[in-house]
Amino acid sequence: MRNGRSPIPLAWAFVVAMALVAAFAPPSSAVADRTDTGRSNVDLVNPFIGTSGESDTEYGGMIPSTAPPFAMTRWSPMTRQNYVSHTPYHYGDTKISGFIGTHQPAIWMGDSGYVTGMPGVGSVKTSVDDRALPFSHAAEHAAPDRYSVLLQAGSGRTLKAELTGTSRVGMLRTTYPEGTDTNFVLQATRSGITGNVHVDPAAREITGYNPDRQDSNLGPFKASHFKGYFVARFDTAFDSYGTATGAALHEGQDDRTDGDLSAYVRFPSGTRTVQVRIATSFISLPQARANLAVEAPDDRSFEQIAGKTRAQWNEKLNRVNLRGATADQRAIFYTSMYHALQYPSENSEHGRYYSAYDDQVHSGVSYTGYSLWDTYRAENAFLTLFAPERINGMVTSMLHDYREGGWLPMWKNLTETNIMVGTNADSVIAEDIAKGFTGFDRKLAYEAVHKDATSPPDKDTELAYYDRQEGTPVEARAGLTTYKQNGWVAADHTAESASRTLDYAYEDWAVAQVAKAVGKTDDAKMFLRRSANYKKLYNPATGFMQARNLDGSWAGDEWGWTEGDKWVYTLDVLHDVPGLIDLMGGKKKFASWLDSYFAGGHNNHTNEPSHHAAYLYDDAGQPWKTQAKVREIAAANYANRTDGLSGNEDCGQMSAWYVLSSLGIYPVNPASAKYAVGSPFFDRAEVQLPAAERPLVITAKGAAKNPYIKSLSLNGRSVNQPVLSHTDLLKGGKLRFTMSDTRQSWGS
Repeated sequence: MRNGRSPIPLAWAFVVAMALVAAFAPPSSAVADRTDTGRSNVDLVNPFIGTSGESDTEYGGMIPSTAPPFAMTRWSPMTRQNYVSHTPYHYGDTKISGFIGTHQPAIWMGDSGYVTGMPGVGSVKTSVDDRALPFSHAAEHAAPDRYSVLLQAGSGRTLKAELTGTSRVGMLRTTYPEGTDTNFVLQATRSGITGNVHVDPAAREITGYNPDRQDSNLGPFKASHFKGYFVARFDTAFDSYGTATGAALHEGQDDRTDGDLSAYVRFPSGTRTVQVRIATSFISLPQARANLAVEAPDDRSFEQIAGKTRAQWNEKLNRVNLRGATADQRAIFYTSMYHALQYPSENSEHGRYYSAYDDQVHSGVSYTGYSLWDTYRAENAFLTLFAPERINGMVTSMLHDYREGGWLPMWKNLTETNIMVGTNADSVIAEDIAKGFTGFDRKLAYEAVHKDATSPPDKDTELAYYDRQEGTPVEARAGLTTYKQNGWVAADHTAESASRTLDYAYEDWAVAQVAKAVGKTDDAKMFLRRSANYKKLYNPATGFMQARNLDGSWAGDEWGWTEGDKWVYTLDVLHDVPGLIDLMGGKKKFASWLDSYFAGGHNNHTNEPSHHAAYLYDDAGQPWKTQAKVREIAAANYANRTDGLSGNEDCGQMSAWYVLSSLGIYPVNPASAKYAVGSPFFDRAEVQLPAAERPLVITAKGAAKNPYIKSLSLNGRSVNQPVLSHTDLLKGGKLRFTMSDTRQSWGS
């Protein structure tokens, strides 16, 4: 994957905070029924998976963050300054320079409104390089609910830092070495970014804001009033304090607006343990205080906050119990769930949210980090199974974006960034409707997807809409003008035209499903006809999909692709695999083509357009090859190591592929609400889906050594084709695979 506002009266903020304390807690039944009685699946998560790789950018791009599922702010040790293509933690680094509250959704995206705290001993050091302290991985522990590390503070002394977090508040507990001068630095902004810090010794607080939005050069919405606000409240009185610009200290100064800005405090002699709670907000300082009062009030201890975050992870991760999995497979599986349950992230703050589309504060629910080109493929399907309580709010959030910005999001990082191609929110909405979700405005949803499919973006005939091209309107379906005219996006007019054409054909199919759901029968027929446009890119002379120019001539066969090539994109017909097979000469020839595709090394699992390819053997009448190939891909691309993700996590898509594939299913056409059958990895998986009538028990005795399916039944009913519906899974019961070590004819 490629990579002020309306003020809130202080008194009102605290009233809201107190009123919403109960609202912050998960439903009592959800947590109470799954209390943590010791070790749990949370303990099997390895947050260091995906934190290193051979390349400095093309690896998992993950951080060992501590926060609840879907947290607005994730808290992580910082071993380097993050920006586009660099996350704040890399396992290969040897020093920690802070603990950051980050809103960076993925390695190729920028951060927004971040804040960093760092304890220190001796003289105050505010610059990143000066304040950094060495550490050893042997003295480092990471889990979804807490992080701890021993930092080497010189002269054989160690400083212990412990970190936990809620959705909008981080809590850092520092145990300083005995007999040292102790201090704490809070960095608001970096060089070139003007922010504010204010020190209030009476309240034991540092407050301020950081207006940095590292992706502000992308997309038309400039969000000129955006700020990431913070309130840092200490449990220890200050002995002295000041502000700093870079490494220059301004002793005794309590307020400063500047660039490369920090505030610092020193603690009284003999201080050993200090706790600081850092609340964040995109709305205002009063809202940050309200978030603090709701999520981490002064009378709630570090252990209580960590325990509550652990309970939230338990509620999700303890819903799946595996048998017949190795220790490494368990770590990969539950870490994959941990990764996939972070996206998209909350953007609203207890009933209100700041919209970077119109630069205003609104009432309602909002999410951000919509990497839809990636996540429509399997991440959204994963969420419909494991976090269905979030789906209506996530769709409603996209509809808020439509109202405030004029379009559904493509790649939303607080606001539209115009990264990647296609209007894949169309697929997500169609999938959610097909799976029976009703808690959003379907009429408005159809209005939004209809606009995607029928309205070219501004300057569509003037701009090429290159990747990360600056100064453009919302990209939406760039090239839609020529697509509507000829049935393909013209390569000599619009960048990445071939990928766009194939995406638009699939998205037309998805829009047709939404049209059917709201009674727009004629529209549905029209979009279904248009969904066959993928055929216009197939060049029978070469046997590949190929870009076309406006006059119909073939462009170069390496032209027009988005992070892929002709091999990958020839398979990019998610909604009509039988039609693609007919186009390519029938099942036998198609299966042979797939053989050449895999044998030639063309399947690139590090990037999303390849993720469904192994499952296409199901449609070609050779499902045993799907069963073997899925196992092979999993073994080659996932491991219980720091470099255990072969490519960028891509906001949960890599991990969602693993979770679903390991259970034996994958949504080739997500908007169909159906799953292709692969090959389960484990002897038994007991899955308590939140919306299911009863547990779904998937059994595949001997799966580790027997990848091939001999027979399949659901609640005693034989399943003879390699496909299951979402409805099937939600009925729960027994999904029983009979496995073999030799290929079988089942499903062919």
